[in-house]
Amino acid sequence: MNEPSSATEGVQGGVHGGAGDVIGVVGAGTMGTGIAQCLAEAGHRVVVVDPGEQALATAPARLRDGIRLARMFREQPAAVPMDAALQAVTWTRRTQDLADARFVLECAPERIPLKEKVFRELDDVCGADAVFATVTSAIPVERLAAHTGRPRQVLGMHFMNPAPLKEAVEVVRGPRTADETLDTALALLAGIGKTGIVVSDAPGFVSNRVLMLTVNEAATVVEQGTADAATVDRVFQECFGHTMGPLATGDLIGLDTIVDTLEVLLECTGDQRFVPCGLLRGMVAEGRLGRKSGGGFHRYGSPM
Repeated sequence: MNEPSSATEGVQGGVHGGAGDVIGVVGAGTMGTGIAQCLAEAGHRVVVVDPGEQALATAPARLRDGIRLARMFREQPAAVPMDAALQAVTWTRRTQDLADARFVLECAPERIPLKEKVFRELDDVCGADAVFATVTSAIPVERLAAHTGRPRQVLGMHFMNPAPLKEAVEVVRGPRTADETLDTALALLAGIGKTGIVVSDAPGFVSNRVLMLTVNEAATVVEQGTADAATVDRVFQECFGHTMGPLATGDLIGLDTIVDTLEVLLECTGDQRFVPCGLLRGMVAEGRLGRKSGGGFHRYGSPM
């Protein structure tokens, strides 16, 4: 493992340095591609690593579509033209290609052993002054930081989906996260036009500790026949003023991600409230994952 650097300037220099600096992203799924888009449109060079051939094959087109969509909704113009943003992103299957990255965002699937493995690999590959941010939905930052030799340079950056269209990010400070690491992460977010909301480390943090229970209970209400999905979401929208109901939110996140996150919360807390309800498990087993599959609790057009 690489020994952590004691120089604050070294950590900060990777984000605020010149055009040669690289920001790494692990994972070319929906979240990883969305974060790569945010970084590239702000003028950063980005290297995205994913071992899956299918993910890498479709990622460039998904990135282009994401940039087009964001520019339809965004009031302010992006920092760089579309072609420049597309050219700023390199796609690879090799973790070794992150050797020059000074800041890496980990967006691997929400499975504890897999993320722990990714952090061990990053610790071996990246320079001693590199900062690691996990985009985990629920795994405590300290659990992942323990698999590195640089726990002071590890924190959580919980982006919401779709990342390019969300203005705030839940930033999770682990018990050993250094002030300099937190400052670097917040500066990076500010540079891509986002606000970091800092919370302390715990399973699920604030957002998913609450949201996952809500989605699970909403699915249970449907399973038990109290109301259908449309009615459940309508209650939240019209009675509480929510922009989107919990089941539509689950569809947007991905019901497979919901189940994975509930299982992580169950493992990390032992709280039986996080046991995924039978309806959720059944829908995932059938491939009804939400928007990305074309249908979940609600029907959509073509898969996203």
